[in-house]
Amino acid sequence: MNRHASARPPMPRSVDEITASRRLRRMRKADWSRRLVRENHLTVDDLIWPIFLIDGENRREEIAAMPGVFRLTVDMAVREAERAAKLGIPAIATFPNVELALRDRTATEMLNPDNLINRATRAIKAAVPEIGVITDAALDPFTDHGHDGILSEGVVVNDESVERITAGAVLQAAAGADIVAPSDMMDGRIGAIRDALDAAGFQDVAIMSYATKFASAFYGPYREAIGTGGLLKGDKKTYYLDHANTDEAMREIEQDLEEGADMVMVKPGLPYLDIIRRARDEFAVPTFAYQVSGEYAMIEAAAANGWIDGEKAMLESLMAFKRAGCDGVLTYFAPRVAEILKG
Repeated sequence: MNRHASARPPMPRSVDEITASRRLRRMRKADWSRRLVRENHLTVDDLIWPIFLIDGENRREEIAAMPGVFRLTVDMAVREAERAAKLGIPAIATFPNVELALRDRTATEMLNPDNLINRATRAIKAAVPEIGVITDAALDPFTDHGHDGILSEGVVVNDESVERITAGAVLQAAAGADIVAPSDMMDGRIGAIRDALDAAGFQDVAIMSYATKFASAFYGPYREAIGTGGLLKGDKKTYYLDHANTDEAMREIEQDLEEGADMVMVKPGLPYLDIIRRARDEFAVPTFAYQVSGEYAMIEAAAANGWIDGEKAMLESLMAFKRAGCDGVLTYFAPRVAEILKG
């Protein structure tokens, strides 16, 4: 007879016995202990503030779909840049709403050294030289069809668009931009811009590539803000990334880095945290996200209806970017968050 046959099976341990030495809640019991072991931190240094520009003087226009966000004339933009600097925000990103009379099929106004975005850059850098200025090197604010490139017989053409974008980027650098940020998703534009900047003596001007800009439903309020929503003919799926693809996004990032991008951006933000994490893990380069207008509008709308705590949702959403691996975030919440963090 097997002498072990009558041995009793071990009694299951109680919950108390199982968790006695592994109580993960110990470090959650107090505010001080939660802060002590917190893995990620949000600071004012993580914030880039996108602002919208319009022509005129001493004027601001609230954007209906983005409560609390305004289009600003250059003088008002300077005041906001001064406020941002006092709050410790490292950089602002400017986006122009160009008068319709100045828009055409080939974005001619982008080649005007004194266009709205360049005037704003000069004024801001003259008044607040310590703040970084990031300019949008894209054609859509300047076209009468709302596309990010030149439209020819119903097709957005790549090489002609890159030529125009590159020339505009050099003018933005000449106006004082610290970083040019091509958001068009044309092939080869990073290398072309880098070569042109270097040839023009702007070796120290950095490039933030919108390396993975997805064809997304979250851009609607932005298009209202820059006045392209009613102009857009068709969609942008032939040049923006398919939102179902991750490997393709990594190839876009790799290509832009090889061409000379100093930092990369994922846009939109929260729906693409997996892309941010993968980009950070695979390339280990400065990585940013754009918390786009639709993300902002959703939080604001839900808060206005009393469905969520807007301030807590705002801060939690930004912490999600840090947790995913972002070095910084373009967010319309920037001044509000900076005031909270400083307060």
